[in-house]
Amino acid sequence: MMFGFSLAYFLVILDTTVLTIALPDLRASLGGSLAGQQWAVNAYTVAFAASLLTGGAVADRYGAARIFKAGVAAFGVISLLSAAAPHLGVLIGLRALLGVAGALCTGGSLGLLAQLFPDPAARARATGLWAAITGSALAAGPLLGGLLVDLYGWHAVFLLNPPIALISLLSMRRVRSPRGHRLIDWQVQALACVFLGLVAAALIDASLVAGALALAALAALVLAERRSHAPALPGGLLAATWPELLAGTVANFAFAGALFVLTLLLQDTRHLTPLAAGLAFLPLTLPMTVNPLLTGRLVARFGPRPPILAGLALLATGLTGVACTDALAPWLVVTGFGLSFVLPALMAGMVNSAPAGTAGTAGGVLNAFRQVGATLGVAVMGVIGHPLPAAAVLTALTCACYAVGARRARPAVLT
Repeated sequence: MMFGFSLAYFLVILDTTVLTIALPDLRASLGGSLAGQQWAVNAYTVAFAASLLTGGAVADRYGAARIFKAGVAAFGVISLLSAAAPHLGVLIGLRALLGVAGALCTGGSLGLLAQLFPDPAARARATGLWAAITGSALAAGPLLGGLLVDLYGWHAVFLLNPPIALISLLSMRRVRSPRGHRLIDWQVQALACVFLGLVAAALIDASLVAGALALAALAALVLAERRSHAPALPGGLLAATWPELLAGTVANFAFAGALFVLTLLLQDTRHLTPLAAGLAFLPLTLPMTVNPLLTGRLVARFGPRPPILAGLALLATGLTGVACTDALAPWLVVTGFGLSFVLPALMAGMVNSAPAGTAGTAGGVLNAFRQVGATLGVAVMGVIGHPLPAAAVLTALTCACYAVGARRARPAVLT
């Protein structure tokens, strides 16, 4: 069972990276501007981020296993359609639908994690294993994407998903989850989708109109949330967890933005093939396949705060090194280890602290903030000069903010 829902999240993470390496081939095949390429990546992350709160709430309300299976099945079918997309506009629309399906997979898998591992220490170790399995998607994305693009073109990257989705569904066919009592405010979720889409449009297209509309959507979202009898964010959650949410947002901002910038650098400037570019990213992504196992044990023994602080410090150091030297590999290793400390520890902390029956919602909040960070990373770092030093400084400041903010309550030891 652990393998089944980890495999599904493997799919979700794979699709955040696998298309990036195919962007030059996608441009040659379907055309489009740099903004169009950014939207091919961001349509997925925007829809994913906007739907994660709903995905978690729906899983808590209708049963984690049921929602998980629906999301996995939809992911496989939409991937087949994406492989046959005739032009860039259709592909962008299908990528948005994939993001919604990915949110259902994620909300369901987080609910299953809490259901199958009720003991906090066992859950922290299981989270480490889950992160190691899914972290391998970050390693597989650029490598498999580069190999498939070299052999068959960008269409092939989407054909990875259907067989993996089928295996996941078969392995989870006997798992059942009870229904919950959580209510869902669909108006709030719709406003969240509109707000995130307008923010991405404003950043990618440098549109003042889209920026103004985003502010109006944010005001409507805040007003609707305050009046709601079933708010999307449980009371006090943001105030209690803002250091973790900030850390997750900045970590994904730095990773997604750096991946986008370095992909264009390696292929457009250094003229590497897609496969060679994928191999060049292995020092960054391989640590995320092994180190989360250690992170899970550290969280179970000491709580999430020490691994998060260590990870942010390593991430800032690695980005600085990447920005200051042509020898990328050593600094990509440091960056990868930083991410592999931060992300599993954040997830374990959020799921462990969630009240009974709300694990999907708590995990959805964290993942929503992380995907907002990924969306902003691609949008912002794709249009500013010298983006990697700026990302390194931002990560270092976040490390300091987290150290101060998390000091208010020492994380409990989970043994």
